[in-house]
Amino acid sequence: MAKTIPISLDAMGGDNGADVVIPGAEIALVRHPEIRFLLYGNENVIRPLLEQYPRVKDASVLHHCDVSIAMDTKPSQALRQGRWRSSMWRSIEAVKSGDALVAVSAGNTGALMAMSKFCLRTMANIERPAIAAIWPTTRGESVVLDVGATIGADAQQLIDFAILGGAMARALFGVQRPSVGLLNIGVEEVKGLEEVRTAGRLLRETPLRSLDYAGFVEGDDLGKGTVDVVVTEGFAGNIALKTAEGTAKQIGSYLRSAMNRTFMSRIGYLFAKGAFDLLREKMDPRKVNGGVFLGLNGIVIKSHGGTDAEGYASAIDLAYDMVKNELTHKIAQDLVHYHRGRFAEDAPTTEGDL
Repeated sequence: MAKTIPISLDAMGGDNGADVVIPGAEIALVRHPEIRFLLYGNENVIRPLLEQYPRVKDASVLHHCDVSIAMDTKPSQALRQGRWRSSMWRSIEAVKSGDALVAVSAGNTGALMAMSKFCLRTMANIERPAIAAIWPTTRGESVVLDVGATIGADAQQLIDFAILGGAMARALFGVQRPSVGLLNIGVEEVKGLEEVRTAGRLLRETPLRSLDYAGFVEGDDLGKGTVDVVVTEGFAGNIALKTAEGTAKQIGSYLRSAMNRTFMSRIGYLFAKGAFDLLREKMDPRKVNGGVFLGLNGIVIKSHGGTDAEGYASAIDLAYDMVKNELTHKIAQDLVHYHRGRFAEDAPTTEGDL
């Protein structure tokens, strides 16, 4: 029998709370029967739903929580009011205690990051965590980070993000040396902010066995899948993410309008339905739902707050993959190797250097 994988769920997080979390857990459980859930939330809300989903009920332990974090709660307020008692805090705390191997929440992003950082702390030599997103491309998928955890980043933090993203790509895609690019306004070495140029120079000069630095990439490279990992700071990354989501919705709206414009266009849609179904599948944001908090002493997955059960199941799938492929262990290994290499480069090599 496969070893069970305990996953803690903030059952009250998101726009629809347990009404999405429990059905989503059911879908994920069908795909991964070895999952066991630790559910945190209001018992009066969750228990009736568990009666409707006996598979989840049998695979879960429910922990009652008096407090749930609203989607508009400020991070500082969430920390003051939600520590120790909220469903969000306790789902993260389960990772810290080892009761769960990963936590999933669709709740307030700022509050979730603040609580995760406060509870789990950052890994050694990591100053700031990052949120990594899976980005659909014409080649398959890429990892893009940071998409909103850190506004602004210096050169060392961008290098840290490159290492974190490289480890995630190894865990997710099975690539031994993922290609990594720094998002910039051009591919020439003289372009861009000083921090980005400095990070690029250091990545070129530093031997890294865990990734292959490919240089600067531009915005259109995101969709092309030019590299396995795209690194940027959170301000630009979040704008890129929201722009891509908005563009996908815009294209979908254009297509629906065009297909319904005339009788002949509706007939044409029937003939091309298979192609349109494939396109809809490719553009479905639920399939890549879930941002991974990287750089912490534990794994936390942020689901989109407005997703449905299928989208939430995708976030649980991502959590499962990150645990099965030992994401935290890969990050720790890569960080140790990088900092040992830096120490060796800085150490004196001759008596004259002493």
